[in-house]
Formats: sequence, structure tokens, C-alpha cells
Amino acid sequence: MKYQIDQLRDYSSLFSRGEVLSWLKMDFASINFKIERYDGKWLNPHNSTYLDYLKYIYSVLADNYQNEYIFKNEFLNSWLIKELGETNSQIFSEFRVGNSIADLAMFNGCSKIFEIKTELDSDSRLTLQLQNYEKAFNQIFLVIPKSKLNIYEKQEASIGLITYDRTSVNTFSLHRNAQANFEIEPSTIMSILHTNEYKSIIKNYHGKLPQMTSFNQYKVCSELIFEIPINQLNKLFIDAMKKRNSSNALSSRYYKEFNQLFLALKMNRDLKNKMIESLKTTIQI
Repeated sequence: MKYQIDQLRDYSSLFSRGEVLSWLKMDFASINFKIERYDGKWLNPHNSTYLDYLKYIYSVLADNYQNEYIFKNEFLNSWLIKELGETNSQIFSEFRVGNSIADLAMFNGCSKIFEIKTELDSDSRLTLQLQNYEKAFNQIFLVIPKSKLNIYEKQEASIGLITYDRTSVNTFSLHRNAQANFEIEPSTIMSILHTNEYKSIIKNYHGKLPQMTSFNQYKVCSELIFEIPINQLNKLFIDAMKKRNSSNALSSRYYKEFNQLFLALKMNRDLKNKMIESLKTTIQI
């Protein structure tokens, strides 16, 4: 079936944070609008739920409009969740490093960051992004269209390249592994850490916290962070990130169409289950 680009863009708006908040309130007006506008024929033979419809729309998007949400979600499902299940790992979506925000970050034995570039993305800001990432992460990967490999292969050999074939969103291949870099920058690490996290690192390494006030604690702790050998700071940073709250609702088997939303909204299992139960409501138009 042929789909107009405006229709596909309209479909893609269903997989957004704002929509999730509506579903939790049992507000399905936006989904009803899409059904009435495009999919009356799909609805008529079915006694379907909103969950059924969203799974259907996800499959349409995966086959016809592989936008950023679809790519991130499929990469999460086919690549990162496997590693998450096998190791003591933590995954974050939209992880800020300096002035840049990476698509996905993972912490296990080392720190890894993944920057996803679709066919529509420009590489104009990439140099600055990579400069920021290498100050805090051990391995950097670009997830890129196979058709643009010749462009991204020009990046430094230390940058890992994972390619995907746009004709099959599930096909991700490691083209070039990332070289490990442990020369992280203490000031960048401090900018990432929360107050309780950098205090914990200081206490862990120095044995105690110094005297300080709420006004000078960042400055005092920054100076002490710089005293920690880089290899030990790297390990302490990874340990701190693995303890930070993130989504524990990810699954490689059930409701995986929504994994990126679960991650972006830091949803726990209770909130995930509440959302799914809401979506199991029979469609009423």
C-alpha cells in the first residue's frame, strides 16, 4: 500500500512524550482522529484496542517512514537491549555532554555513546559533538545509513561505525569498531555528575568529604576530582552512572514498539504497566 508523506508524518506524531501522557489519562482523542482520518477500513473488521492500532501504525512506519524514533527504537531493540540483558548495564536516552546531546549512552564495563544519523540528518555539527563526547566516553559509535558510509568513513579511525540498510530497518552491522579512549576530562565529568554523585565519588576516593557549604561545594569538589588519577576517575564515573535511575521497563520481547518512549520518559515497570493497560481499552469512536 502507498502512503502519502504527510500521512506518515501524522502517524509518527503518535510516538511522542505528549501522547504517552494523554494515554495515561485515558485520553485517546489523537489516536481516534488518526483512525477516523485514515483507517476506518482497518477498524471495521476488528474489535481492536488502541494497543493493536499503535502496533499496526508502528509496522507501517517501520516499512515506509524510518524516522528518528523508529531508528532509535529498532537500534535499541536489536543491539543495546541484548547487551543490557547480558551485563550489569545502564542505558540513557538523550544524554547531555557539554553542549551536545547524544542519542543513546550505555555504561557497563566501559562508557559508550551512540550518535544516530538518518538519511535526512546533516553532519554539520558532528565535529563539535565528537569533541564533546570524547571528553567523557571511552567509545564513540556513529549509527549511519549504509548509503552514506563514504562520508562518515572520513571520521577519525577511533570512531566506531555501525551501518544500517534503509531498506530493512532491522539490519544493523558493525562496520568499524570504536577504539577505546580512557583520557577523559575531569571538568566534563563534573558537568555531567549530579551533586550526590560527585560527592559520593569524592568520599569513595578520598575517604571523606571536606568541609564545604552549598555555595562552594561544586568548586571544592571539582578541585578534588582533578586529584583522582584518570583511570580511577573513569571507573568511578561509570559506577556512578550505573547507579543513576533510568528506565527498568525495557524488554526485548514485549511491547518493544515503545521501548524508546519508556527510556526517554524514564518509566519504571509500574508506569509502563499502567500505560499498557490503558492502551488495552477497546477503540471507541
